[in-house]
Amino acid sequence: MDIHDCIRFANENPLCILATAEGKQPRVRAMDMWFADETGFYFQTSTIKEIPSQLMGNPKVEVCFIRNKTNPLLMLRIAGEAEIILDPAYKNKVMEDKPHLQAFVSRPESPKIVLFRITHGEAHFWSEEINLRPKDFIEF
Repeated sequence: MDIHDCIRFANENPLCILATAEGKQPRVRAMDMWFADETGFYFQTSTIKEIPSQLMGNPKVEVCFIRNKTNPLLMLRIAGEAEIILDPAYKNKVMEDKPHLQAFVSRPESPKIVLFRITHGEAHFWSEEINLRPKDFIEF
């Protein structure tokens, strides 16, 4: 398996669990990944959430994507550092891809969208079949 398998799997199973840290306390939450391609795994959140400040304090994250529609269950875990995206082209793209966000941020007092991506790190797949084998990491 290679990074293209990871990209495909994440795009097919975008609902994931994201782990961040707040001080020494881990924090996890379900997220809907925006998209993945050869340049990274992309997410959007909001300034009303704790995620942006957690990423500023410690950019290290881990994400777990799960395919449970078929047997056996298959998971993809990705560990890396989150990078905040400031490029306005990405903000325009997220608004095109997710038009429901427009109503969320249309007023001046509304929270702002925060985009981030994981561009480098390591990934590995897990299933019961390979549970006791050494992890086969995919560097990206």
